[in-house]
Amino acid sequence: MKNNWQLQEAKAKFSEVVKCAVSDGPQHITVHGKTAVVILSVKEYNRLTKKPKVSFVDFLRKSPLVGLDLELERDKSLPREIDI
Repeated sequence: MKNNWQLQEAKAKFSEVVKCAVSDGPQHITVHGKTAVVILSVKEYNRLTKKPKVSFVDFLRKSPLVGLDLELERDKSLPREIDI
């Protein structure tokens, strides 16, 4: 189905644009040939804006890198000299 609409056409066929957003996904509205806005279904909007169910700490704890010994050492050499 169609997913790109010129502004004038989208205004004239707004109901169709909404139906397409629900059934076919995001609908791009163009002004002077460039996408100006995107119409989303509420289902898609909620999917994109839902908050993560896991805290950041829990996310890090579930990382595949947990327990990996990277043996990192800080470079203890003096900084280079610069002329000011």
